[in-house]
Order: sequence, then C-alpha cells, then structure tokens
Amino acid sequence: MTSTHAASVAIARQLLAQLGVSLADLQTHDDTAASGLPTLTEYLNLVRAAAGPGANRTYATYWDRMIARWGDRRLDEITATDIEAMRHDMANTAISRRNSRHGRHAGEHVIAAARAIYTRAIADGLITPTASPAHRVAKPRRLPNHRRALTPDELDHINRVARTSGNDVILDALLLRLHTETACRRGGALALRVIDLDTDHCLVRLIEKGLKLRWQPISPNLATSLADHAAARHATTPTEPLLRYRDGRPLTSRRYDHLWHRIGQQLPWVANQGISTHWLRHTTLTWVERHFGYGIARAYAGHTDTTGAATTTYIKADLHAVATALSAMTGQPHPLADSESAPGSRNPQLPFAGTAPHVVRVMTEASRCGW
Repeated sequence: MTSTHAASVAIARQLLAQLGVSLADLQTHDDTAASGLPTLTEYLNLVRAAAGPGANRTYATYWDRMIARWGDRRLDEITATDIEAMRHDMANTAISRRNSRHGRHAGEHVIAAARAIYTRAIADGLITPTASPAHRVAKPRRLPNHRRALTPDELDHINRVARTSGNDVILDALLLRLHTETACRRGGALALRVIDLDTDHCLVRLIEKGLKLRWQPISPNLATSLADHAAARHATTPTEPLLRYRDGRPLTSRRYDHLWHRIGQQLPWVANQGISTHWLRHTTLTWVERHFGYGIARAYAGHTDTTGAATTTYIKADLHAVATALSAMTGQPHPLADSESAPGSRNPQLPFAGTAPHVVRVMTEASRCGW
C-alpha cells in the first residue's frame, strides 16, 4: 500500500469515526438496500393485477412457470441466462399443434412475459432500464406468415362440410358467413352483443385487438339471420352475447376448435395446412384489395395504425366504400353502398357468390323449423 493510499484510508476512517459509522454498518446498509426489491412471486401479483385480460391470458402459463423456478428470488437475482434457458426449455417442450412452428412462438412468449414483468418494474422505479435481464435477451426473428387467401372452390368445400356435419350446422354456417363477410377475428365475433347488431343499416359493431371499435357492414341476409339467431336462442337483453349454443349458453372459442377439427377430418388438406378462422380474414381482405384497392382493404380490416410509408396517412376509406365492396362480394345490395357500384353494374366477378346462397338457404330452412 502506498503512503498516499494509506493516508487516504486513514482520513476516511477518521471521517467515519466522527460520523459514528463503521465499515460493517456500510455493508449492512448495502445488503438492506438490495433486499428491498420484492421477490418474483411478490411482484408478479402486482403485475397480473395491472395487466389486461389479453396479457393475462397469453402470459399466464409462462408466469406460472417462472414462479415455479424463480419465485423466491428477488428481481435482481434473475439473470438473462435464466430467461434464455427457459426460452429453450419451453420451445423444446411446446405442444405440437396444427399451426405450430416447432416451439418458436412459445420461446417468443417467454421473453415477452419476462419483459412485461421488468417493464413494470422499470416504470415503478424498482430497477433501471439497463438492469433488466429480460431486455438483454433477443427475441427470435419472426418467421414469414404462411397464411394465404383460399380459392373459391376451397371456401365452398369448407362451407359444404360445415353445413352437412356436426351437431349445430346452423351455428357453424352462421359463423363462417360472419367471418367471411366481415373479415373479423374470433375475438370480435365472440364479443358481439345484441346491441351491436343494427339490422336497419345492416351493420355490426366489432370490438377487437386493443379494444378497437368499428362498425362493419354485413349483408341484409346475414343481418336478418343474426337477429333470428339471437331471438331463437334467447339473447334478448341488449348487453347479452349475441352468438349462442342451442341451449342458450354464450358461444366460446371451443366451438371454433371443434369446427376446424371436424372440417380437417373430412378435408385432410385443411388439417395439413393448418387452416383456421383467420384464413377467412386473409381471403376476404385479399379479394377486397385486389378489386377495390389498398385503402378500402385497410378500412375493411379495421386497421387504424399509422406504421409504414407516410402516404398511408392519406389512404383512407369510409363506411360507404366498405359497404360497396361488401355488396360486390356478396352480390346483395347494401343500404350504405354506393348506388353507382351496385352488384351487376361494373363490379368484378363475385368469388363468394357460390357460397352465400347455400348458407342463407340452410339458415332459412332452419328458421322455418324453429332452429
């Protein structure tokens, strides 16, 4: 030890003595400050309460797994290596489904779930942004989406199987027609209430990702069928769910799972390609974009984000343009459609014309029988 360093130490000791503080006291203070961070189990309860229903549904499995492994550790005791190891474990043990990507999505969700925890910790001032182990783990690059638009023949085969098999062909036909006409997501259909149906203007109010709300045109036949469905299955209160099972219970996502499983059993290519309800959205939006342009397709999809080129700010379409595209697609007039672009005037070929009459006929015949 040099004489200069020794002199500095002596001065420091003298100052500590004057303050009545020892080196042991300083060490204890550091330990206490570190132990002031909550454990993962303690803090995750707060994260769950602050997260929305979508985040809780998506990340619940991964948060439970993190508690099982690291629940008694403080937030600063979990490392980036721990999170990376769990990502690989979850990817390797992910359940193989029709649309699985060899556990890639499970791995992504591990990182996203961990980041949700530490983003909240940063916002609460518990740690600094650079101290987050979750943000030091890179997310795997997203693979290209393999979904595509279905051909008219493929769509017709799917509808044919749906209306000739199963224990509730009316409900299944109604679901496929609803998704084909509106290009809505499953969550949007399940969230439909009686009050969200406007039969006078042939509209449904959709609430989808991010609680985005939009009024979407539907054909007069579908509007009437939805109203009949709600009345026949005892959905009368305005705030009640509109879509229901035969016994009056509100529809759940399990109906979609059973529907596509049944269709896949009779049409092997459906199961092999992992076709699902979201493919109907791709089909409709692709057709609208091809025949009516990007702006109307964007409005039809309910996209309100501003990402992309600056010109997307000026590419907008109103409800009447969307109704006109729907009218051309279904071959049915719509009260909000541009009268100059009515079906049969100068619209392109209707790809779903072969599908629509079949579904409507099944609904009509069932309605006569009391559903």
